[in-house]
Amino acid sequence: MKKVIFIVLLVCLIGTQVSIAQANLLNAKVPQEIGIQNEQQVKADNNDPIEYGYVDDRDILWSKTVWEVINLDERINFPYYYPNNNNGYLSSARQSLYRVLIDNIESGEITEIYSDDYFSEKITFSDLQESLESRKLSDEGIEKSNQGDEITDDDYDVYKIQSDKVIQYRIKGTWYVNKRLGELKYRLLGIAPVAPDVSTLSDGPEAQADALVPLFWIWFPDARKALNKNKVFNTRNSSQPITFDNMLNSRRFNSSIYKEENVYEDREVKDYIYEDALRQLLESNRIESVIRDFEQDLWNN
Repeated sequence: MKKVIFIVLLVCLIGTQVSIAQANLLNAKVPQEIGIQNEQQVKADNNDPIEYGYVDDRDILWSKTVWEVINLDERINFPYYYPNNNNGYLSSARQSLYRVLIDNIESGEITEIYSDDYFSEKITFSDLQESLESRKLSDEGIEKSNQGDEITDDDYDVYKIQSDKVIQYRIKGTWYVNKRLGELKYRLLGIAPVAPDVSTLSDGPEAQADALVPLFWIWFPDARKALNKNKVFNTRNSSQPITFDNMLNSRRFNSSIYKEENVYEDREVKDYIYEDALRQLLESNRIESVIRDFEQDLWNN
């Protein structure tokens, strides 16, 4: 019986690998055939994310909402940053998280876009253009303007927020204890790319580093279907890529808490610990410990 179960699991695993690996790579006669799925692969490939189970409010014994920052200069977070250049090679099969988000916003696949982390003011893709693109007169344009000559579009330098400018992500989520299941769970609620203010792109790196802002906030459940269609490079096994939806829901990233819900109008850690990066990090770890220890104390008392 155990042997039969093992064979069934092995067949399922092999089938999963075939469906998520780079399609037709080993059978392609010409490079153009790479990525083309056969009929069986198309039927087996499911792009729908795993649905969240229904959680009744009466089953929530305890909860805490926290805001975290994911720094993309940390090696473990590289899959969310690369490839940061849409050169037509890797970008045709792999994209950065920012490119996935902005492309699906532009196409209308993601519609729940907001200007703040409380999701109170909804915005559209056209509303984002001011925060994603800036135009300034070039030196030649300034000279022409001083001489009274006509200014054209070619006289402007255009600065755009691209994937390489997004160096952080902010996420908002809720930790809660489901008393029916008797375990601590996490639900991701929102995500926001963070980049220098577009008006500082013409300045030096120091000015950009001091002007980091969240570009927009996305209600995460609305983006899950789009994120589940795009896969992340797996450094351990390139034949088994992982979707952005799975990566984020399983918390496969390193982050630090910069805010928790509190009586002081949800003030950030930096608002009550001034200019001390070490103490701010220790405070972030303390908040994490409170969350982690609650589940342990639940069963020890």
